[in-house]
Amino acid sequence: MRFVVYGAGAVGGVVGARLAQAGHDVVLIARGAHLDAMRNGGLRIQSHDADVVVDVETVAHPRAVIFRPGDVVVFSMKSQDTAAAVVELTAAAPDAPVVCLQNGVANERALLRHFPDVYAVCVMLPATHLQPGVVQAFSAPVTGLLDIGRYPSGVDTTVEAIAAAFRASTFESVPRDDVMRWKYTKLLMNLGNAVEAACAPGDARNELHALVHAEGVACLDRAGVSYASAEEDRERRGERMRIRPVAGERRGGGSSWQSLARGTGTIEADYLNGEIVLLGRLHGVPTPANELVRRTANLLARERRRPGSVDARELLAQATATGSG
Repeated sequence: MRFVVYGAGAVGGVVGARLAQAGHDVVLIARGAHLDAMRNGGLRIQSHDADVVVDVETVAHPRAVIFRPGDVVVFSMKSQDTAAAVVELTAAAPDAPVVCLQNGVANERALLRHFPDVYAVCVMLPATHLQPGVVQAFSAPVTGLLDIGRYPSGVDTTVEAIAAAFRASTFESVPRDDVMRWKYTKLLMNLGNAVEAACAPGDARNELHALVHAEGVACLDRAGVSYASAEEDRERRGERMRIRPVAGERRGGGSSWQSLARGTGTIEADYLNGEIVLLGRLHGVPTPANELVRRTANLLARERRRPGSVDARELLAQATATGSG
């Protein structure tokens, strides 16, 4: 089994590097300065107790990969980049099994329109990508939790093989026939990503996070969407993941925070907070906090403003005023 990792940023880069370190055949698809840096000097992966360069094949486009039987494509770009990536991959490998190593719950459905075998991964992986050619893994000794299942449900031999490959590469991975149930729980967690990206730490930011989470729970409950309980989630993570400093520094923030820090111009809020806004509109549940956070995050990304540049107290006041109106 060869892993073609499409999107070698924080999550894709760390997973690709760990798979390669464990002896798996890996190809990374990347772009821009990150691609150039990896082509010229390999992929550098930093963790609490190691700083190594992994020599891994890196290309700019799926057309540059000579696909062969047994290849698995791992989608690990941000959700806002999925649609364009689908067009590129269908032209190069229309029958390839595709694994969604992504936040949100919309990617799998979009991919199933084009590919017959789609797999979902619930990603618990504190990773960072801020410099070209460099990714950082902040959890040790287990790099992350990558539970996997077939979409929309089920477990097959491909699931078992990928889970085994993850487990051999410093991850924990449980095959789950109800993996989307766990991904919806991760979605609830990820509703705070845009809040973390937009606002500096403090009580107001915490209150805003609680507000978007409460709206998310209300929408999932009204829509009849099943999700793992907080108790199940705590039991799954337990003490397995221990967050450690890398190069003497703590992790700055999650994936949305990193999008602002890198000035990418886009952010994944439409597929996180926007998913809750969509469900709210479909099922008659008000979601003013999630809509406000979604719009704010997109504005910050478009204007390439730095993380933490919005006053959480102002956002909280707007959200609560809208909600009471």
